[in-house]
Amino acid sequence: MTLSEKVAQLGNDAPGVARLGLPPYNWWSEALHGISNVGPGTRFDNVVPGATSFPNVINMAASFNEAMWKTVGQAVSTEGRAMYNLGRAGLTYWSPTINVVRDPRWGRTLETPGEDPFVVGKYAANYVRGLQDVEGTENATDLNSRPLKVSSCCKHFAAYDVDNWKGVHRFTYDARVTEQDMLETFLKPFEMCVKEGDVSSVMCSYNRVNGYPTCADPVLLKDTIRGDWDLHGYIVADCDSVEVMVKHQHFLNDTNEDAVAQTLKAGLDLDCGVLSPKYAESSVRQGKVRVKNIDKALNYLYVVLMRLGFFDGSPKFQSLGSKDICNDEHIELATEAARQGIVLLKNDNDALPLDPAIIKTLAVVGPHANATYVMLGNYAGVPCRMKSPIDGLSEYAKVNYQMGCENANCKIDTFIPGAVDAAKNSDATVIVVGLDLSIEAEDVDRVDLLLPGLQTQLIEQVAAASKGPVVLVIMSAGGIDISFAKNISNIKAIVWAGYPGEEGGRAIADVIFGKYNPGGRLPVTWHEADYVNQLPMTSMPLRPVPSLKYPGRTYKFFDGPVVYPFGYGLSYTSFNHTLVSAIPSVTVNINKAILCRDIAYDTALKLDCASILVDDITCSDDFEFEIKVENVGKKDGSQVVIVYSKPPSGISSTHIKQVVGFQRVFLKAGGFQSVKFKLNACKSLGLIDFGGYNLLPAGEHTILVGDGAVSFPVKLSFNGV
Repeated sequence: MTLSEKVAQLGNDAPGVARLGLPPYNWWSEALHGISNVGPGTRFDNVVPGATSFPNVINMAASFNEAMWKTVGQAVSTEGRAMYNLGRAGLTYWSPTINVVRDPRWGRTLETPGEDPFVVGKYAANYVRGLQDVEGTENATDLNSRPLKVSSCCKHFAAYDVDNWKGVHRFTYDARVTEQDMLETFLKPFEMCVKEGDVSSVMCSYNRVNGYPTCADPVLLKDTIRGDWDLHGYIVADCDSVEVMVKHQHFLNDTNEDAVAQTLKAGLDLDCGVLSPKYAESSVRQGKVRVKNIDKALNYLYVVLMRLGFFDGSPKFQSLGSKDICNDEHIELATEAARQGIVLLKNDNDALPLDPAIIKTLAVVGPHANATYVMLGNYAGVPCRMKSPIDGLSEYAKVNYQMGCENANCKIDTFIPGAVDAAKNSDATVIVVGLDLSIEAEDVDRVDLLLPGLQTQLIEQVAAASKGPVVLVIMSAGGIDISFAKNISNIKAIVWAGYPGEEGGRAIADVIFGKYNPGGRLPVTWHEADYVNQLPMTSMPLRPVPSLKYPGRTYKFFDGPVVYPFGYGLSYTSFNHTLVSAIPSVTVNINKAILCRDIAYDTALKLDCASILVDDITCSDDFEFEIKVENVGKKDGSQVVIVYSKPPSGISSTHIKQVVGFQRVFLKAGGFQSVKFKLNACKSLGLIDFGGYNLLPAGEHTILVGDGAVSFPVKLSFNGV
């Protein structure tokens, strides 16, 4: 290729080189929870009128089911391959979004797996494996040539979680992050995505981190992603973010040529945009970047296309076509994923499930009672079909539908009396409320944690008038302070449905009428409304800031009152947990060359060897334990077993607890199962100190199962000190 031909391939819309037989290719397709119509690489028409729209990521995270995450990824990639064969999609999908939800106001919470870095990382690895892996080649000797079903991309790297809050915009936001928070929270899911998921792409974000645009930071791109983590693939800029450096950030007063040169030298390979293809050649001619930097980028890009079979086909997937899109199997999987992600928040006196033999008429009211596109969330594409809540509930009872509010913003009370009348004249009432993309979405952060407009008034008036039990269903990604509804006695049950995808109405109805026993757990903390008055969204530290009286963030660092905690969720049955066996201590052998490290303590505690540096040892020490889970109720159901570790008491400024493992198990009524966990001492008991060192502290750690129904100590010591 000539230099002009090379630089033309550096944007997402690569024209190819006709004289060499190199075909054009558009790199930009999306598959966050199904094949999306966002991005020019994908299109829907009469050949492919729709694709399966699965629940949004926050819903799927609530299932805490790793196998489900991978299975959904496999279904999405099958539909993507089929659409590619039909000339309607690309092979490179810029999904999933794996940013940690640091603040409850963040508008893109619906795209993410929640607030815990470990859970987010596990979701990333499983979904990526589902999208990418070609059966039988998962552990190829040369991972740089491992075949790909489709190419996945983990985004947005890094410390990206402010979109548009009170005039602070993602294009200009400079995230001031400590090394401790960076390693412990913001980088961890991406490291798991690259190392465990073997993802073939990472996307850098719009924002700056400590002054540097992420797409121009060689420490983040070249040293970390490609160096420390050994990415087998390419690095892409979020769309137009190279141009954002020039137009909005004015980084070093860069010219277009400067920005292109800096990003290429930092390790960026592909610009979703036009700046690199437009200005890379003049940047070379001005001596700001070398041709070898461009060659290196193109090498990473075209190796991924080779692994996808772009040039010579992929016989394994050539038979995929229309029959593999929106088929019954995928629609049922979308329904099951929605069911598994629904969280039961309140169920007074076992009011749910409703009995269809008793509940003959059902008032279904609220702005989302007839929701269709709201359920799809964002990056959703065109669904195969849609089942609204009233569609689903109509299969169980005669529905009396009244909207109550014209939309989620609910500015006028005109429709409330109709909803009240419906509740007065029905055996039970379902109120479906919540948020939508006008309130929480990309480029839209929230300013409060309340229900919008007159929704609270609607709920209170309908609940007061209802002649039968009231079920409150909430569609949202982020938490909402619904303390008032928790305390209304006639609201017998509260269900969080998130944005449950195209089959959401069926899933909601199946839960309310007991065809499905809910087992989901909240992947984010639901804070009280006053939380947002205690600190600005732009304060990046996860730990409390005493000098400013800022509270901590996420369940790991916030210990104040909440509406519902991370990991909360009820069931129609009851479970008991018993510790079957556990290893009470772990001894790590070290030699005299390994230095002991001090840890800051709040107490006068002094150990001979307080900790060691994780990088100094092989980290091969594991410990195992076994939990017996019994379903002691009368209904079959699923239980999510979440395991946390707590560091030894007295260590200052560390996490309260952190997730180190989880499993979802299905148990028949009266049944039991032994659930085994094998944890690595370094990964599960280590911590990052204020200097950014990954330390393994000695002393008595605590393992907690769920809300503490089972807990036991694990004493860690060093042999050879």
